[in-house]
Amino acid sequence: MSKRDYYEVLGVPRNAGEDEIKKAYRKLAMKYHPDRNQGDKAAEAEAKFKEVKEAYEMLSDSQKRAAYDQYGHAGVDPNMGAGGFGGGFGGGFESFSDIFGDIFGQARGGRGGRQVHRGSDLSYSMDISLEEAANGKDAQIRIPSWDDCDTCHGTGAKPGTSSKTCTTCGGSGVVQMRQGFFSVQQTCPHCHGSGKIIPEPCTSCHGQGKIKKQKTLEVKIPAGIDDGMRIRSAGNGEPSPNGGPPGDLYIEIRIRKHEVFERDGDDLHCVVPISFTKAALGGEIEVPTLTGKAVIDIPEGTQHGKQFRLRGRGIKGVRSSANGDLYCHITVETPVKLTEHQRKLLKQLDESLEKGGGKHSPTEKSWFDKAKDFFS
Repeated sequence: MSKRDYYEVLGVPRNAGEDEIKKAYRKLAMKYHPDRNQGDKAAEAEAKFKEVKEAYEMLSDSQKRAAYDQYGHAGVDPNMGAGGFGGGFGGGFESFSDIFGDIFGQARGGRGGRQVHRGSDLSYSMDISLEEAANGKDAQIRIPSWDDCDTCHGTGAKPGTSSKTCTTCGGSGVVQMRQGFFSVQQTCPHCHGSGKIIPEPCTSCHGQGKIKKQKTLEVKIPAGIDDGMRIRSAGNGEPSPNGGPPGDLYIEIRIRKHEVFERDGDDLHCVVPISFTKAALGGEIEVPTLTGKAVIDIPEGTQHGKQFRLRGRGIKGVRSSANGDLYCHITVETPVKLTEHQRKLLKQLDESLEKGGGKHSPTEKSWFDKAKDFFS
């Protein structure tokens, strides 16, 4: 199947200028780009897009256009046996940002103007207690800051000298490398995107225009913050190397290990040791909470590992509407360092319990019954 005339494909006259050809290409590429044509129209749009792109690649290159004007398709297609402009058409699709980068380049520092780069982000690790995490706090931290150099007043150039436009990129901050039909844009390796060269850098700041100092920053730690969460302080990161926006500071929270409580989300857990007599006879015990003391009623015959739940005695998280709970895990302590008198009393108690049979130790009796069944 014969190819259509490139000028006809773009809808421009044969004497059209570069701007007119580029404008027509943008309009048609936007219309037929595969990202905007899905479903039944996808195949047809794909073919149209390739055709439009091929036409633009040929007519936007002065040498290829001259060969095409003189010899037609034979002048630019080696498969048709003439000319010397080979390479064929690359069928890959460009993203919208690549195709229309020169339309929006000025706004984002692309082809239309000097590239600017955002400063790097900084990270700060802050250790706080569990109580501080639960209640929140106002803290002060020392972080690095960058002020204009007093010697060069922020220019980066030695007093009495000035910066010059980069000759490699012409002040744009970017250079383009052409490979066949594809054009690759990258940051200028000479000026690193600034568009300027400083022949004689300032000796105080070494051409940076900034001096690193320290400043005190007020930080508000919200109540309920959890371990590993980060607080963002906008604009307190490193400055941009060429006039762009500064980076941000991220404060990462680390909660120190607590002597009593262990946090699980908005809930708290603690281990409460009681004597075996308290577990056997029952009674009230006091347990600590983050807001004071609480009383738990220990039922008679409480077993080791029993869990008691105190509703609302946990932590109210930063995204929670209510407090979590406090879980008290009972551990029954075995008495140690007994006196001889205490030993006699325990032996008397043990003999009395054995006379009562399995009713005093239902768990032990059922366990031994299962063990007998296992071995038999």
